[in-house]
Amino acid sequence: MPVVVVVGMQWGDEGKGKIIDLFAENVDVVARYQGGHNAGHTICFDEKEFVLHLIPSGIFHKDKLCVIGNGVVVDLRALADEMRQLEEIDIDLEGRLVISDRANIIMPYHGVSDQGREKGDGKFQKIGTTGRGIGPSYADKIARVGIRTCDLRDEKYLHSRLEANYEEKSQVLKSLYGQQLPEFDGLFDDLMGFREVILKYLADTHVLMRDLIAQNKKILCEGAQGTMLDVDHGTYPFVTSSNSTAGGACTGLGIPPTKIDRVLGVVKAYTTRVGEGPFPTELFDEDGEQLGTVGHEVGATTGRQRRCGWFDAVIARYAIALSGVDALILTKIDVLDGFKTIKICTGYKHGGKVFQDMPADPEVLKHCEPVYTEHEGWLQTTAGVRDFDKLPEKAKNFIKHLSDLLETPFLIVSTGPDREDTIQLGPLFPDS
Repeated sequence: MPVVVVVGMQWGDEGKGKIIDLFAENVDVVARYQGGHNAGHTICFDEKEFVLHLIPSGIFHKDKLCVIGNGVVVDLRALADEMRQLEEIDIDLEGRLVISDRANIIMPYHGVSDQGREKGDGKFQKIGTTGRGIGPSYADKIARVGIRTCDLRDEKYLHSRLEANYEEKSQVLKSLYGQQLPEFDGLFDDLMGFREVILKYLADTHVLMRDLIAQNKKILCEGAQGTMLDVDHGTYPFVTSSNSTAGGACTGLGIPPTKIDRVLGVVKAYTTRVGEGPFPTELFDEDGEQLGTVGHEVGATTGRQRRCGWFDAVIARYAIALSGVDALILTKIDVLDGFKTIKICTGYKHGGKVFQDMPADPEVLKHCEPVYTEHEGWLQTTAGVRDFDKLPEKAKNFIKHLSDLLETPFLIVSTGPDREDTIQLGPLFPDS
């Protein structure tokens, strides 16, 4: 049962898109298990760059099945646009893309609510969301009033589901945000317009995944965002609205935990985050500016500048423990090439106490001071290096130190954005 889950170890943007794309060549199935089109996975090959938001990153490899699981919330317009863009570059989707018929649909009123809350003039706490309706869609899912992709199959039932929501949503949005929803008939017609585009891709993905596992197919489970944005375990309330840890693969795809072979954690050689919330190692000096500039730290989905800081071993250890990570993938080590001194945070100091584990209280975390160890930089290029032995000695020592500190081996070291800029230190499926 070769099932592998790939998770982000920080606040997202660790480079999971490249890693999934890289591994896709050696698997049969790539399955996305949570999030929505607020995620952006950037893939670079043949001197071209592609950004995916909903469709799994394995779609660029011929004959690989790509699955959007029930844990994903789907904006039908965004999905249709992405499908069209792929078809325009001759990516055939029929027979290769499957969408769960249990996935919840992001409706226009979800986006209005999301944006209204973020611009609420102090009435509501600003989270720094993408404003794409992800949170309100998940809220409706939990409140049991969501509209699912399977509802598209029955026009009469779909009409009744939307009708049941429409009056309440109209009143809430007008009262709280002064926003008027489009006419009911227009919303319904939009849904029906996407119906024929989407219907042929719908399937019971729980049954599909069960059958694929029984056939001993190699499956790669892809999450969005990162551990510190997990709704239960991240820096709440400055988090996403789903479980981005490895456990999300079980609920978001219907895979029993006993069927998962290994969990791989993707971690950047420094730390970034987008949006609001505490960030203990954030830098406001020339080092932070250099990390952002050299690392091209701009959100693939939002275009927002990412906040940058030194590597944080506290959150990395936390992420490893939460998801049961058995091997690590280090990305963007080449961004550190120009630093004479590199720092690693090993603990947080607050109120006379040093935390080795993540505090839950956001106010405590907000006022923590990072405890750093310093490491001599290599001041040589690692960009594009594809053999571990050819890395500068000090870079190899840095990687070994991280592995020892986190008590977890590295499987891959990425030295650039292209597929080929990769050092692989072991097999994806050790026992195969």
